[in-house]
Amino acid sequence: MNRSQQALPLRRLAELDLAWCLRLNRASQRRELERLFAAISRLGDGVFWYTLMLALLAVQGPAALPAVARMLAAGALALALYKWLKARTTRPRPCARHNHIRISVAPLDEYSFPSGHTLHAVAFSIVVIDHYPALVWLVAPFTLLVALSRMVLGLHYPSDVLAGALLGTGLALLALQF
Repeated sequence: MNRSQQALPLRRLAELDLAWCLRLNRASQRRELERLFAAISRLGDGVFWYTLMLALLAVQGPAALPAVARMLAAGALALALYKWLKARTTRPRPCARHNHIRISVAPLDEYSFPSGHTLHAVAFSIVVIDHYPALVWLVAPFTLLVALSRMVLGLHYPSDVLAGALLGTGLALLALQF
């Protein structure tokens, strides 16, 4: 197989990634959806998760410390990995690369891969659900909406979000080992 034949599957994946990005970004043309996803994305910046940690400590007291400590550990690992990967991959955001992508909120940084919001949301959710399974009704839908918001708002490709989810899963499982 020559180089052009090897590059063809990767080119097709990139085209599919862009097609889904464009399709999801069209939802931001509806003002009410744009506002909803902008609010979810803002909450996913950390507000939701730190509020949840404080609520767990307020309600459960010291019994919540193992869950909160694991969430903080997963968050710290996620931040380090996310920053390291972004500095190495330097993948431009879809809104910076394609004129057809409508940006709805200002990005927190320049690069797209991986989705840090998704990485953190998945890691935090898995840790919370492991300690408090009854909270799945709250954290699972929120995590899905955070991941979706990143694409709807024009900030990430689906592959960025998928990578963030996979990395977040791995980090959560690591945090739960200690």
